[in-house]
Amino acid sequence: MDQRRLDSAERSNARAIARQFALPWYLFAAALALATWALWRAFGPASYGDPLATSLTAFEKANRLTVFSAQLAPVVASDDERLLGLLTSRQIAVIPARVDYTLDLSKMTRAQMDWDKEAERLTVTLPPLTVSRPNLDEGRAQYLREGVWITRTAQDELTRANTKLAEQQAVQQAANPVLLNLARAAAKDAVRQNLSAPLQVSGHPQATVVVKFADEPAAAQ
Repeated sequence: MDQRRLDSAERSNARAIARQFALPWYLFAAALALATWALWRAFGPASYGDPLATSLTAFEKANRLTVFSAQLAPVVASDDERLLGLLTSRQIAVIPARVDYTLDLSKMTRAQMDWDKEAERLTVTLPPLTVSRPNLDEGRAQYLREGVWITRTAQDELTRANTKLAEQQAVQQAANPVLLNLARAAAKDAVRQNLSAPLQVSGHPQATVVVKFADEPAAAQ
């Protein structure tokens, strides 16, 4: 494989890392709307006016929520030698991968929420994000091989090695601070924007919601 093709693959990989997308907000909004309806039917006046109970019930209904996904394209390479080095081969692979960033809202407790009655402000401290294992799409993988004669066994070994390397590289890319910050921002926006319905149900239509992670101050939004 010539250097220009490798450079092109690396540029495509860089663009792929930069392409990230948040899942459609309307899915989360619909889920919380259903949670709000279920809350009102289940608790009625007994929970009226208690924003913490209302919000916790909404979180329980949401359960594990995927707030962000990233499409990656690891570029990896493996070498193989056989017959005491007389047969050498090399395989370069571009394997698309997807990682999801999720929140486990089912374990939220009152200790992670604070209600300022005078200011009508709800502060929510979210649990850490969980990054899924990369989902490699080997059906769309692109392989470029070099070698005078590549045996079937060598090809299989190269493919397995590149698959393992691609998963490792995708894990590293998923931990990129830029992607993590985007995922955290998406999580905070989703929770902040969609807790308004449960708060309205509990009789606080003017309430504001401040969302943060444990490692940042409440003012960081």
